[in-house]
Amino acid sequence: MRKVIFGGANSLDNFIAREDGSYDWILFGDEAAELMKDMWSRFDTIVMGRKTYDVAAATAPKSKSKKAKNPYGNIRTIVFSKTLQPGAKNGVEITNEDPGKFVRKLKKEKGKDICVMGGGELGKSLLEAGVVDEIGFNIHPVLLGSGVPLFHKMKKQIDLELVECRPFKNGTVYVLYNVKN
Repeated sequence: MRKVIFGGANSLDNFIAREDGSYDWILFGDEAAELMKDMWSRFDTIVMGRKTYDVAAATAPKSKSKKAKNPYGNIRTIVFSKTLQPGAKNGVEITNEDPGKFVRKLKKEKGKDICVMGGGELGKSLLEAGVVDEIGFNIHPVLLGSGVPLFHKMKKQIDLELVECRPFKNGTVYVLYNVKN
């Protein structure tokens, strides 16, 4: 069965973006780039919430083609939204289905692993539904004080098992956990 990996970058005080959605505080480096290169080869599907999609679409490189393309290339991209019309848009699939049920079905399909991109609200619903297998984040050495939270109040405790903890030269720490279900 395919694995679902929830990952990204966050500040030490649990934020994935500033209140205005910006993420200029993220420290990019060779070690993180190498990690991402290895991680992306695992995926053929990305799921994200509408807010994350809005940020990704706004910052994606503009295509010279008149036909809109998926900013993630050949990776199947699914956006969960209660406000956008379901269907295909700019090379991505938009759905208003229950995320937990939808991802549970995705896990049973043939293919590579599934990436949960950003989005603490979507992450919360998928963790509560018991469909997330791994959590991996680059924790950045900054306290933002406020912003868009990574983890939200949940209905139940989620137990984790540490798989890897790797410090980077720039002070960022990568952590990877298995979710105990």
